[in-house]
Amino acid sequence: MSSLNNRVVVVTGAGRGIGREHALLAAAEGACVVVNDLGTGADGRGSDPGLADAVARQIRDAGGKAVADTSDVATTEGARGLLELAIGEFGRVDGLVNNAGILRDKMFVNMAGEDWDAVIRGQLGATFAPSQVFADHWRTESKGGRQPRACIVNVSSTSGLIGAVGQTNYGAAKAGIAALTVILAQELTRYGVRVNAITPVARTRMTQDLPGIGEMVAAPADPAAFDVYHPGNVAPLVAWLLTGDCPATGSVYYSKGGEIRQFAPWSYAWSVDKGARWTVAEIDKEMRARV
Repeated sequence: MSSLNNRVVVVTGAGRGIGREHALLAAAEGACVVVNDLGTGADGRGSDPGLADAVARQIRDAGGKAVADTSDVATTEGARGLLELAIGEFGRVDGLVNNAGILRDKMFVNMAGEDWDAVIRGQLGATFAPSQVFADHWRTESKGGRQPRACIVNVSSTSGLIGAVGQTNYGAAKAGIAALTVILAQELTRYGVRVNAITPVARTRMTQDLPGIGEMVAAPADPAAFDVYHPGNVAPLVAWLLTGDCPATGSVYYSKGGEIRQFAPWSYAWSVDKGARWTVAEIDKEMRARV
């Protein structure tokens, strides 16, 4: 397989789960891969630099090219270090997968401000900083006459686009990532950069321990059966989005098992125009007929 031959791809949060599968498949498809992961717990606490090293080593042992990185990509400094490593090791960078993120579920009225801030930083912030640093690099390349064929793949969630009880912080961050994706695609197209997002549905450490969800996403008892929730099922879509001639940009895709859907953007469900200022009573009558 060679859909990503000679492409240099950076994957954040690639030490485990879905991110690991993105890195492994990108390498199998011929890409040089930078495997980034702090090795934190799902809640963003702690660290284990060995996780990124293990994935990079697995890629190299299979004959691929990879290097590990443990930068904190929720910071501009960390994102710059990540970019510099990619360029220093492989000469350039063509793709960025913003997969890093954390989770701290709690009902909103019981949520501490620290848990809100940590998830916004660990999700939206960890997408913002690398995207800005890499976009600035590609803009410089474009203005210098070296037009990129680059792309960013972000990770949103149905929690943000549809909603999930107990995940107001996570959902708000993921909805923000989807909006960032659409707007950034409009801004960066002139520089030869595409931006898309996925909303993966798969078995990860963030889903397998959730009440009612863990059982649903468990591997099938029959080893011959299709494992719908295996995290590797999401990776082929991401690999396609990373290809140099992929035409997609500004889109958000749902991916579960063998199923791919495209989200429709926000749109008006209905409209009414009185042609003059409303009274509260008129609005009440009109709205009650529609709600």
